[in-house]
Amino acid sequence: MIKYKILKREKGEYEYLIIRNISYEKKMEEIDLKELLTLFWNKKTQIVLIVLIFMLLGIIYTMGFIKPKYTSSTTLLLANGNSTNKTNTITTSDITLNSKLVSTYSKLVQSKSVMRQVIANLDVNIDEEELKKQVSVTQEEDTEIIKISVENENPTIAANIANEVARVFSDKVKEIYNINNIQIIDEAEINPEPSNIHHTKDILIFMFIGIVISIGYVLLANMLDTTIKTAEEVEKQFKVPVLATIPLYNFEPIKTKGGKKRKWDQKKN
Repeated sequence: MIKYKILKREKGEYEYLIIRNISYEKKMEEIDLKELLTLFWNKKTQIVLIVLIFMLLGIIYTMGFIKPKYTSSTTLLLANGNSTNKTNTITTSDITLNSKLVSTYSKLVQSKSVMRQVIANLDVNIDEEELKKQVSVTQEEDTEIIKISVENENPTIAANIANEVARVFSDKVKEIYNINNIQIIDEAEINPEPSNIHHTKDILIFMFIGIVISIGYVLLANMLDTTIKTAEEVEKQFKVPVLATIPLYNFEPIKTKGGKKRKWDQKKN
């Protein structure tokens, strides 16, 4: 909607001043979704190029800069260890006691005494603190099962350490608590697949970063571009209506019959 207001000059002349509706002004200031999509479409080559560059960086990073590490796990069950008589059964008190010991056992697995004994038994060149970082202990939810996992750059060493930690830990429980309630369910096996390398995931992350950066680049380049390309931009910038536009035309010389080029004919006065 456009409103008109008559203003009186000092010389007695009148002129019309176009006053645009406030809602129209706000609408003009808002980002036009169509223009935004057109902007991204015009910059599609740069966007695709940036995304491809970041995907290539992701491939280089995940293939060449990440050292593969392998994880092996063994599972232990807290059971009734005092069942010397076959008629004995697991009671509710045994289950309650084992549940309370799970958190204690989890800390005991990573104790210095256990780590030191494992290093001595396997004769591996690993520091106690470093081995402690490689060993992780988790409890299966709502169970009495403890999972011991070891991450190492060598898959064979990872499996050997996991099995040895389970054996040393079981012996340590017998020594401290004088009970034998640790049962090994599954021994650790050699895992040939790296646990810290996920090629597809890493490439997708780098691709997402490339998309974000390309969008930021397009928007920033558009903000810094102060050239006027359309009549609508003239109205936005100068707040005046465009009365007419003159299209550009490439005037090329016309060839005559003789093959010579001549310029456009001009009428002589």
